[in-house]
Amino acid sequence: MVGLTRSGAVASLMVALLVVVGCGGGGGGAPQSNTPPGTLEVALEAEPPELDPNLSSAYVDRQVMASLYDRLVDIDENGKIVPMLAKSYDVSDDGKTYTFELEQGIKFHDGTPFNAEAVKFNLERYQEKDSVRSTELEPVKSVEAVDEYTVRVTLDRPFAPFLAVLTDRAGIIASPKAIEEGGGRISKNPVGTGPFEFVERVRGDHITVKKNPDYWREGLPKLDTIVYNGIDDENVQYQNLRSGELDLIDSIPFVEFENLQESGDYRVSVVPGLGYQGFYLNTQQPPFDNKALRQAVYRLVDREAIVKAVLRNVGGTPANSPFSKQSFAYSKESDSYPEPSVAAAKKLLEEGGEPNGFSFTYKTDPSPASQQLGQVVQNNLKPAGIDVKLEQLEFGTLLEDSSNGNFEALALGWSGRIDPDLNIYDFVTTNGDFNDSGYSNPKVDRLLNEARTISDEGRRKELYTQVMEILHEDVPYVYTYHSNTTTDFAMQLNVKGFTAYPDGILRLADVDKKQQGG
Repeated sequence: MVGLTRSGAVASLMVALLVVVGCGGGGGGAPQSNTPPGTLEVALEAEPPELDPNLSSAYVDRQVMASLYDRLVDIDENGKIVPMLAKSYDVSDDGKTYTFELEQGIKFHDGTPFNAEAVKFNLERYQEKDSVRSTELEPVKSVEAVDEYTVRVTLDRPFAPFLAVLTDRAGIIASPKAIEEGGGRISKNPVGTGPFEFVERVRGDHITVKKNPDYWREGLPKLDTIVYNGIDDENVQYQNLRSGELDLIDSIPFVEFENLQESGDYRVSVVPGLGYQGFYLNTQQPPFDNKALRQAVYRLVDREAIVKAVLRNVGGTPANSPFSKQSFAYSKESDSYPEPSVAAAKKLLEEGGEPNGFSFTYKTDPSPASQQLGQVVQNNLKPAGIDVKLEQLEFGTLLEDSSNGNFEALALGWSGRIDPDLNIYDFVTTNGDFNDSGYSNPKVDRLLNEARTISDEGRRKELYTQVMEILHEDVPYVYTYHSNTTTDFAMQLNVKGFTAYPDGILRLADVDKKQQGG
C-alpha cells in the first residue's frame, strides 16, 4: 500500500478485475436485501481490533477506517497513486523534500478545520516510539506547516516508498482535537474527514457509521448508513448473503466460488492480491530459537497441498516470498520453494539436537479455512516426528499474542501494499514494527535499507532477491501462498457503484443501494 516513478510498484502493477453481473441463472433468483435502501449491511472477516490509525495493525481495521478517514494520497483502481487530502505534491530533485498543497474548506466530523497544522500533528504523532507507524515514517526528519494549506516534509535520506506509505494508515489525518480529548487515543471515538461519521460500536457485534452531510467531495456519500458486522466464518457470511440479511460480504467459501459466479444471482468481484499468507516462528524462544528446527519445518510444508485442499485451487498460488506476481520485486527464483522432504527434515532435526522430533503450538484464527490450513501443516510435519498442537484464538487475541511474542508458531498473513518495501521491511528488519518473530540479521537490515533509497526498480529487485536467499536459509517466517484475491467480495444485485481496488480496501463513498428491481 514520488510521482509515479518513486512509488516503484505502480508502473508494473497489473490488476485483473472480474465482475459477474446478472439476474437469474440457475439459482432460482437470489433474494434482495432485507435492509432499507440507504443502509448497507457489510460482513467483515473479523471484528476490527482498532479504529485508531496510530495503533492499528490489522487489515480488517482498514475496511472501517476507509469510511471514517481520508488520507493525504490514495490509489485508484489501477494501483496508481492519486491526490486525496493533498490536492497536489512536489518532490525535490534529491528525493528528500515533499511539498503538499492541501484541499481547502474541509472540516473534521467534530467541526474543527482540516489544515497544515492538522497534518503536521498527525505525521509527528505517527513518528512517536509507541506508534505502530513509527518504522513506516522513520526517514522523516521534519514536518513543517509552511502556511495554512501547505506542508513540507523533509526526509533524512531518499525514501522510495514514501508516497506509497501515505496511501495507507500513515497518511490518515484524524482530528487533533479528538485525539487530545481522548488522551492520545481515538479508537473509541474516531473522528476524521471521511465520507462517514462514527455512530457506535457494540463489541462482538457491529460498528455503525452514518453519512457525513458536509463531506468535501460533492455528491458523496450516497448511502445513509453502513453497518459493519464481524463474521469470521465465511459459510455464515455466505448464508446471510443468500437470506438477504447481508448486502456485501468479504469472504466467499472456496467451494462456492464457481457456483456464485455462474449463477448470476449476485455481483462478484475478484482481484489478484498483493499479499501473502504464512506463519511466524518465534526465533527468541524454544524450540524455534534453533535454526535447524525452523529449517526442518520449512522443508516439510507442502504449499501445493495447501492450495489444493484449503483453497480449492481458486483462492491462491503456492508462495515462498512476500512478493506476488503483481509486484515488480517478484521473481521465480525468490518465490520458488523446495519439494517437501521428510528425509531432509530428519537430517535437520538431528543437526538441531532433536532426532526424534519435537512438539510446538501453532496459533491461528477461528475461520474454517485457517483451521483447515493448520490441519494440513499438522499432517505435513507428523511423518518427521514433529507434533503440531493447534490452538484457536479470537482474531484480536491472536494479534496481541503476535505483537507480544507470546507464541511458538502463529499464523498471520499480510494483505499487501503497492510498494514491495511495505511487504517486507517491517517484518524482518531488527526491531521492525511487525517483526513478531524477533528475527535479526545485520545483512538483511543493510540490504533492505539500501533498497529504500533507490528509485530504480531493477536494482531494488536485485536487493530483494538477495534478501530472500537469506530468509530462505534463516526461516523466521514460513510463506505458504499468495492470495488470488486480495479480498473476494460478493454482493446483492441492488448494490451499485462498487469498484474493487488492488489493496482490497472497501471504498464505499460511491456505492449506492437501489430499491428492489432498481
